[in-house]
Amino acid sequence: MEYIIYCDESVSDGIYYTDFFGGVLVCNTDYDVIKDALNAKKLELNLHGEIKWVKVTGNYLDKYKQMIDLFFSYIKENKLKVRIMFRETSQVPSNLNPEQVHNRYSLLYYQFVKHAFGLTYHDALQDKPIYLRLYFDEIPYPINQRDAFKSHIFSLQQNSRFRKAKIRIRMDDVVEINSSKHSIQQCMDIVLGSISFMLNKKNLIVPDGKTSRGHRTIAKEQLFFHILKRIQESNGVEIFDISRTTPIKIPNDFWTMPYRHWKFTTKEFRNK
Repeated sequence: MEYIIYCDESVSDGIYYTDFFGGVLVCNTDYDVIKDALNAKKLELNLHGEIKWVKVTGNYLDKYKQMIDLFFSYIKENKLKVRIMFRETSQVPSNLNPEQVHNRYSLLYYQFVKHAFGLTYHDALQDKPIYLRLYFDEIPYPINQRDAFKSHIFSLQQNSRFRKAKIRIRMDDVVEINSSKHSIQQCMDIVLGSISFMLNKKNLIVPDGKTSRGHRTIAKEQLFFHILKRIQESNGVEIFDISRTTPIKIPNDFWTMPYRHWKFTTKEFRNK
């Protein structure tokens, strides 16, 4: 069995929240059905290019809502799992050396893949290994650093809990992708963008020289609330606080919950 995880990152300089990382996990046995359904829906809606958060406008709002509805239908069925990680901008890590600061992207991604999905709690049969295929969108490093990043992610399989859970990673399965060819990644980008948008209060921005918010801003706010409703339905909750780590009842929830947030906090930090 294989799990495919699409990974993306966004906003490294948010006013209130920053360093957003998002991922969506799908089992290889469900992958083709979901991919084909999303691609077919895009064609039905005449969305021939890449769909993404930055493209949301009032004219396309209804189409994007329909794409989100289909995407979340698979999340509600637990055929897709979405995880989003971010940290509070005011909490500046105080225990990092210069090398760690330079490699922040790699270190945070490592933590995200290692912990966000609760992979070590997966309920598959333990007599056979589970392989991970990790798809990253445009790793922002020079080529030599990209190889080091991939090796860092590859080394996760040496973690004792990963070994115990028989989770394996093949070096060739840690790859960069062109997101324009992956509809699952595109839908996740929309969700990730909406969370960053609201946590950083961009829905309240009024352009210079104007007295009211722009039409695009209003459309994005409406799409966020549509997404929030789908999150609540997927998790079976009436309230979902996007600004805090999603609570769990038992450790296995790290894996079984369809949708979770993780507000990442370092052990040592100083407030700005």
